[in-house]
Amino acid sequence: MSTDRAFTGRVALVTGASGGIGSAICRALAGSGATVAAAYSGNAAAARSLCAELDATGARAEAFGADMEDPAGPGDLVTAAGEALGPVDLLVACHGRGVPTTYESLGAADFDRTMAINLRAPFLLAQAALPAMRERRFGRVLFISSTAALRGGTLAPDYAASKAGLHGLVYFLASRVAADGVTVNALAPGYVDTAMLPGDPRELGARVPVGRVGEPQEVAELACAMLANAFLTAHVYPLDGGMHPR
Repeated sequence: MSTDRAFTGRVALVTGASGGIGSAICRALAGSGATVAAAYSGNAAAARSLCAELDATGARAEAFGADMEDPAGPGDLVTAAGEALGPVDLLVACHGRGVPTTYESLGAADFDRTMAINLRAPFLLAQAALPAMRERRFGRVLFISSTAALRGGTLAPDYAASKAGLHGLVYFLASRVAADGVTVNALAPGYVDTAMLPGDPRELGARVPVGRVGEPQEVAELACAMLANAFLTAHVYPLDGGMHPR
């Protein structure tokens, strides 16, 4: 299924836009015609550089800072993007916190912080964006999860639990907004060559049936296909090179 120019006239809000997967999704959406709100938490320079890159191609993109740990941050972000670019049609929650930690050493404060950023914030983003989507009878919500949600992973227990929680949100929300033309799904990458990769790409790639780790662009390609499909909802799709057949 081609997604060429599939999002012309649509506004896409992508959190985690300064990261490897988030920036790749922004590029793919802009290439498919979307106006992009590139949201960042700490790396303003990377997000602004990305927007300048997209603007140079003729796309429209603007960077927005937001604190995903602050309960007010997600709602304020949706409002700011809507006021600057128009109502959000495509919401991609791609931000996340992941710190290598053992279950023995993980403290309550760090656990709560991960949950606030990785799970509560995506819910609050969706909560803020869904009413206008339902009113317009069009919307797409895509949570970027992880195969750690399916198998536990190797990074940290709070990270795995927070990503698993996104799947529960998918199933809960999807059934309640599907009749209004809004889809809710999650994409769960495995090992992808970004700054969050928990080890050497060559060593990790040896564990993957296809023989390598994934590339951010490959995640972006599947994200765009999922966002373009009006009949796909309430699904979690792993993208892991065959590591965890389902």
